[in-house]
Amino acid sequence: MNVMDAIRCRRSVRKYDSRPIPAQIMARMAEALRIAPSACNCQPWKFVVVTDPDRRKKLAEAAHRQRFIAEAPVIVVGIGFPDQAYKRMGGSGNSVDVDLAIALDHLSLAAAAEGLGTCWIGAFSEEAVKQLLGVPPAAKVVAMMPLGYPAAADLIHPIKDGDRKATGQVVAYEKFG
Repeated sequence: MNVMDAIRCRRSVRKYDSRPIPAQIMARMAEALRIAPSACNCQPWKFVVVTDPDRRKKLAEAAHRQRFIAEAPVIVVGIGFPDQAYKRMGGSGNSVDVDLAIALDHLSLAAAAEGLGTCWIGAFSEEAVKQLLGVPPAAKVVAMMPLGYPAAADLIHPIKDGDRKATGQVVAYEKFG
């Protein structure tokens, strides 16, 4: 699958098959995270891959009881280190949130190319996740991402043109207006 096909197929999956992800595919997912770019190549991150069913359930509870998260055989938790991130990001302080978003998006596209589904999880109790995973106080839990094969009822389908705004509504050339 080429990158544009992966972009068109990627969507938020909220129902997962319980089938495990083969080790060689998980290795490719880890590589997608590892090689992602970051501001000034600071790589201010660590990704915790959670496969233990009990821990996945606890993460789902910490995510405001979004129980579907625990259905996925894997949850990837993106953790950033603000003190290690690029400090002069235009208007937003440091780059940690953007850096983690780029890496997790690499994961979501690599997953789509393998026939796997993902879903961005931004609603959670950071303190509960930190405690559950032993994350140091100075770190920031930026997002979580379940990873698994979509259940038959939630198969990945390409985005239809009518699902998104027209290019002219979201892209401008040379000036904003």
